[in-house]
Amino acid sequence: MPMHTLLAIGGGGFSEATEPELDAYVLAQSAAPCPRIGFICTASGDSDHYLVKFYRRFGALHCRPSHLALFLRTPDLQAWVQAQDVIYVGGGNTKSMLAVWHAWGLPDVLRAALARGTVLAGVSAGAICWFEHGISDSAAHSLQALPCLGWLSGSCCPHYSNEPERRPTYARLLAAGVIGAGLGIDDGAAVHFSDGQPQRVVLGNARAAAYRICRTADGISEQPLGIDTLRL
Repeated sequence: MPMHTLLAIGGGGFSEATEPELDAYVLAQSAAPCPRIGFICTASGDSDHYLVKFYRRFGALHCRPSHLALFLRTPDLQAWVQAQDVIYVGGGNTKSMLAVWHAWGLPDVLRAALARGTVLAGVSAGAICWFEHGISDSAAHSLQALPCLGWLSGSCCPHYSNEPERRPTYARLLAAGVIGAGLGIDDGAAVHFSDGQPQRVVLGNARAAAYRICRTADGISEQPLGIDTLRL
């Protein structure tokens, strides 16, 4: 049986022209000698600027990059997804991204790819979309709990220590019972899931971390997620 590998990245990497080691780590999870990596940038509206960043970073690595556009003529999704060894989902507006994905039936296609052994990775919107809920800024000037795909249990907040409203909003929503326990992931950090369970925290810079956030009898508990932490 293939290992079901999914990487949730809090922020950074090629999106911010930082932490090149994180992107190399994503590629290294594929057994292919020269992985085919496909970028899905629906959350940014298929931004040309974002695509340039992707090709600039991965074009310099030992891989075969391509991207999926959903706002022009949409290709055969099944064929494109099946051709990839790694699929990387970019950041942006998570709510709009999921709406477009559902309209095209893309979640089912991606789920089948994960089951076959395709590595799935994503940053920000591309990290939270796999959980039951994500802390999202899809609406202007407001962080909200957003129902997501539910492939990973619990909730997730990207940019956790990097944007000042993230931590208190997560705590408030958790205390109110709007979301369940989950993970806060900093920019420059990734949580590596295998078969739905967190196996490793991967850090691309010395300031980054990932945290387990849960509600206790005394309030909100925030503990660094230290399982098999790998500093790149």
